[in-house]
Amino acid sequence: MSEDTSNTQAQGKVYAGVTEFVGEYLSKLYQRQVTDISDTVWCPEWWRHPEAAVRLDAVWQAWEHFRMKGGPGISVWFLEHADPHMTKLFDPRGPFKYCSVRNGHKEMLSSLPLKKPEDDQWSEPDNGLWNKGSNYPA
Repeated sequence: MSEDTSNTQAQGKVYAGVTEFVGEYLSKLYQRQVTDISDTVWCPEWWRHPEAAVRLDAVWQAWEHFRMKGGPGISVWFLEHADPHMTKLFDPRGPFKYCSVRNGHKEMLSSLPLKKPEDDQWSEPDNGLWNKGSNYPA
């Protein structure tokens, strides 16, 4: 037994990580026509899209949580987690906009443009969250 498998079982998780969850479960659960003539898009290299990777990781973690709840747990997972995230990912205006199953991943989207606010425009929260680095141009 691999260390990943034993760690996963020790934590009570079915899947060792989001990659395994998407490959073995989610991709089989969400069967969609994702060809060039569809209004549903998908990137076979979904992990190259930060938004997709974060959304799918959240979907996986929520699934691991709700599968243990029993009763309506999986229904709650679908309605409040999986369906909203997958709708955003499948949207032709979303993170996979320029990708396709036929032509693969296309790196054509960029980060949102930013301008640095004036120093005195905001009062910083006391929790230090604004001290984590800056993506603002000087």
